[in-house]
Amino acid sequence: MNIPALSAFDSRNYKLYFAGQTISLLGTWMQKTAVSWIIYSMTHSKFMLGVSIFANLFPSAMLTPFGGVVSDRYNRYRVLLVTQVLSMLQALTLTLVVYFKNYAVWEIISLSVVLGLINAFDVPARQSLVYELVDDKKNLPNALALNSSMVNLSKLIGPAIAGIAIERFGEVVCFGANAFSFIAVISSLLMIRLPAFQAVKHTKNIFGELAEGLTYIRQTPSIRYIIVMLALVSLLLLPFTSLMPIYAKDIFKGTASTFGLLDSAIGCGALVGAIFLATLQPGTNLSRILAINTFVFGTGLILFSYTSVYPLALVFIAVGAFGMMSQTTISNTLIQTTVAPAMRGRVISIFVMAYSGGVPIGSLLVSYVSQHIGVQATVMGQGILALIIGTMHVRYLKKNKASEQINATRNLNEEIAHA
Repeated sequence: MNIPALSAFDSRNYKLYFAGQTISLLGTWMQKTAVSWIIYSMTHSKFMLGVSIFANLFPSAMLTPFGGVVSDRYNRYRVLLVTQVLSMLQALTLTLVVYFKNYAVWEIISLSVVLGLINAFDVPARQSLVYELVDDKKNLPNALALNSSMVNLSKLIGPAIAGIAIERFGEVVCFGANAFSFIAVISSLLMIRLPAFQAVKHTKNIFGELAEGLTYIRQTPSIRYIIVMLALVSLLLLPFTSLMPIYAKDIFKGTASTFGLLDSAIGCGALVGAIFLATLQPGTNLSRILAINTFVFGTGLILFSYTSVYPLALVFIAVGAFGMMSQTTISNTLIQTTVAPAMRGRVISIFVMAYSGGVPIGSLLVSYVSQHIGVQATVMGQGILALIIGTMHVRYLKKNKASEQINATRNLNEEIAHA
């Protein structure tokens, strides 16, 4: 394949993985949209909306480090296959509950917890496996950017389809479609061919290996910085998405389709951002791109926050989502390309915990704050915080550049002295 932006597709295994995940993610976003719409429609509670997101993400965040250890100790491919089968069973159960129980809120939230527990082992295995699916490792950044494109294309299309399906056929169709979509990803995984798994003897127990991973992160400043900054972004900025049903229903006086289009606009902006990242040439300063796009993220949120014209709001939220995309994709790329192979699963699991732990706690925080100061003021505040975090990125880059110059000067002086 001669198109640089698609270079990762030279790997057969990655192509199969990409195709299966794309179909499955469409179902995932349909289900997420339906869950948020049901919870808010039935309870009319901003707080309960935050609880539903918390229920899905927080259990995953707490157990993900152990999922990372499992990914490093055992066959990642088999771990992923098992988690996908379990996810399909969860989706089937949710479909039946919604169909027979007339949208029982607490049953839906409980099943969200179950999915969160499955994801604790699914995500580290899936993220770590991408490295093994790419034959030429120089195409790894492209593969990760294409992964982001896949996620955001699904986020663009899935909620829009869900909004139409909810209005015409009811929410249960979204849950059934998600269950059915797992057939594609499980089939694609079964068609992947990888070298035979070589078991490694482990002298430490799971807790010992987890501690080893934490020590590695603490002693690697560049990785530590990335994870800390992502944790801040996840806690303070990314939960703006949990407020979209409120914007759709209360600010724009709309329906499920209004909500679906808002989510799709976010997906559209993020998709364009992911495509932009996929087209970057090898050697591009990704840290600089991350800093710039954090300012874009904040500017988009500020412009969106008090906009009352719906079409204009869609444009502004898409701009914000363009900048948002860099937060996870570039951070993931920087870690994947620098981490020691033996530590990949554990470091990625801590990276995922920083993301999936911050978002649910942040969703509760944002929901609480929005009840007291208003939804629009809350999003405005998040935009301002994004600009502050962008400034922190710039300062970090300048500090690193200054350190490099000092080290270069010191090395030159040592060479002159030895001469």
